[in-house]
Amino acid sequence: MTSLRLSPHFHEAGRSDLRDYRAGDDFYQALIEAHRGLSDEESLALNARLILLLSNHIGDLAVLREALALARSAQERGPDPAPEAT
Repeated sequence: MTSLRLSPHFHEAGRSDLRDYRAGDDFYQALIEAHRGLSDEESLALNARLILLLSNHIGDLAVLREALALARSAQERGPDPAPEAT
């Protein structure tokens, strides 16, 4: 059984970053840009299409069920508290 990967795993073919999460930052920026100028309804539709496309790419139903359960439990817990300043 494949388990859902929770540690940073973003990468871009042919590119090596010094930090594991750099490509993740780039994806987040691209995601924000994809939503720019869309209405709330259009953003929800874009997210739904993106979820279906990426789910099809992953293809492993066990991993997808694990992701759904994790997302649902996080939703039910509510927002994570802000980290304390050190």
